[in-house]
Amino acid sequence: MSDRRPETSGLSPARPAARPLRALAFVLAAGLAFAPAALPALAASGKGPDTVADAAERVMDAVVNISTSQNVAAARSVPAPQLPPGSPYEEFFEEFFKRRQEDGNAPTPNRPRRVSSLGSGFVIDPAGLIVTNNHVIADADEIYANFNDGSKLKAELVGRDPKTDLALLRVKPEKPLTAVKFGDSEKMRVGDWVMAIGNPFGLGGTLTVGVVSARNRDINSGPYDNFIQTDAAINRGNSGGPLFNMEGEVIGVNTAIISPSGGSIGIGFAVPAATAAPVLAQLKDFKEVRRGWIGARIQPVTDELAEALGIGKARGALVGVVSEESPAAKAGLKAGDVIVSFNGREIKQVRDLTRIVADTAVDSDVDVVVLRDGKPVTLRFKVARMPEDQKAEAGKDGDSTAPKVEARRALGMEFSPITEDLRRRFKLKTEIKGVVITQVDRSSPAGDKGLKVGQVIVQVGQEAVTSPADVEKQIDALRKQNKKSALFLVSDGQGQQEFVTVPLN
Repeated sequence: MSDRRPETSGLSPARPAARPLRALAFVLAAGLAFAPAALPALAASGKGPDTVADAAERVMDAVVNISTSQNVAAARSVPAPQLPPGSPYEEFFEEFFKRRQEDGNAPTPNRPRRVSSLGSGFVIDPAGLIVTNNHVIADADEIYANFNDGSKLKAELVGRDPKTDLALLRVKPEKPLTAVKFGDSEKMRVGDWVMAIGNPFGLGGTLTVGVVSARNRDINSGPYDNFIQTDAAINRGNSGGPLFNMEGEVIGVNTAIISPSGGSIGIGFAVPAATAAPVLAQLKDFKEVRRGWIGARIQPVTDELAEALGIGKARGALVGVVSEESPAAKAGLKAGDVIVSFNGREIKQVRDLTRIVADTAVDSDVDVVVLRDGKPVTLRFKVARMPEDQKAEAGKDGDSTAPKVEARRALGMEFSPITEDLRRRFKLKTEIKGVVITQVDRSSPAGDKGLKVGQVIVQVGQEAVTSPADVEKQIDALRKQNKKSALFLVSDGQGQQEFVTVPLN
């Protein structure tokens, strides 16, 4: 679902469904005129509300249809076939293609064509602020908001946030518009009734009812996935429309569906109001999103890592790298710490921390609880603004034919001191210290855990290593302590680090 462009014809799955839903396709719910027939939504079990007519009547006029248009380059014209000189068909084909161009029947390379698409949105300010999805208006040259009373206003883009797929538009009405407000999506429970209003298949204002099917869904669409799942029918064209609770408050922004056909099968996803509201507030104030940042690279805590770290059950986010001069470094955070609480909010898994830090106000002071050597430690952070260049660079596998200088073997891998030749061969930054892996047996414990040639062993058992002898010494010490696995801290050539547990048997 990484490709979020407006859809203009047919079914356009944006990406394969996340594991374990490989048989289905995630489809952005942006609409278009010609699409496969919708399948009926899965019926919610149990008796539903007697009616939602009163709530729907209050909010219907705040929901708008979003129409966009853009110029795209035309397809290249078909060239005349290249025939051998003197061919008896040469004159015929030359005349045929010349006539097509003169009649306007052949595509012209330099003549753009106009493409339109449809989606949904809703008014959050009577003065004219409208919410929709970023993929609904992405690359649009013109945007219009079509209201329930038949009126139409041209909209301008205030700001967009591709990471949460949200966009804020502004129109200039002659009189105040009907607006809706956000509710508390955190209070929504699985089984609570909801209603969706939008513009499916370009039909105009359409209401469907269902329940909250699940919360905190990660569909691999972005770094801050935390979707509400619902069985209320959401189809192509519902993108950007509101998901209401029974009080008529917006608790989500309808964004995506899972469907093999393009129509609803009762699995739709909405960005929660708790995520959308602060993003939209920043788009209104700054025309961009200013996310919090602490400067630490983190990874999930597996059962094996939890055992090696001595923290009991797997939880929290394990710190692998702390950036120099970052808020984390200034607060005293260290590689190997496990963050279990941030600003009073429990961290159960990595994506909890990612989302909470991003939502934290820049320059705010927060308390962070970490587990260090199995014991809780509280650190004080001042959250900074996320730099634009915070993108992890993928490391590259090294060459298994690297020269072996003072090489040692353990756990199915061979490792050596970092020489200048090895540093050049594996493109290791000069500040990286440790022991470089020069060979890995695929069927070994190290190979099974994903250790690669060219990675640098920085720590073993949370002790720094600078020579192959240090690595062997630490492994032997852990075996004498009857440890089942060794905790390795490894780095790629760019300095990106992660913890890996390798079985000692």
